[in-house]
Amino acid sequence: MFTGLIEDVGWLRQRRLSGASGVLTVETHLPAADIDLGASVAVNGVCLTKVSASATQLTFDVSRTTLDTTTLGALPLGARVNLEQALRVGDRMGGHMVQGHVDGVGRFVERRQVGASWEYTFTVPTARLAEVVEKGSIAIDGISLTVARLAHANVTVAVVPHTHKATHLHALPSAAPVNVETDIIGKYVRRALGLQGESSGLTLDKLKAHGLA
Repeated sequence: MFTGLIEDVGWLRQRRLSGASGVLTVETHLPAADIDLGASVAVNGVCLTKVSASATQLTFDVSRTTLDTTTLGALPLGARVNLEQALRVGDRMGGHMVQGHVDGVGRFVERRQVGASWEYTFTVPTARLAEVVEKGSIAIDGISLTVARLAHANVTVAVVPHTHKATHLHALPSAAPVNVETDIIGKYVRRALGLQGESSGLTLDKLKAHGLA
């Protein structure tokens, strides 16, 4: 479990593939050697397991499924990646509950400065739109962000100056693919209401049918 508060921006240094699995190596400012063997680290929002380290690099096992269903399989070497260590019991929950289980790949559409802050717009997989609400939380490449507006498949998030500088967002190129994880609370609500196969969101009729309106 993670919070979506990025601890470091590293660089993808190596990706080795072998059959149905692979290995990723990331350069980091984190104390790589002090992170326990087998510990979980979120790399651009993807929960990976540390298998080895040097003073400045972390190496992870990664499955072919993860490479195919997230951005990690096509990310160019040298790309910047957001890194966060797993949440410890007793830590402050400054962001929101992020599992590191990516729901799909979206794309960066545009950034717009609003005073000292920024607004970023991303596309989100249509099948996941019912789990996204205004003023709710969403993780984009592992970053905990607040949804400001929804417009069809586009999600606009508010980004404060610290997040803009302390993550890879300011360096994100146009149309870049991004890992999307919707809020776990929305998933459970959707499941409880029997809306798993629907992407159009809640309606008054649906709420009435479940005795909620």
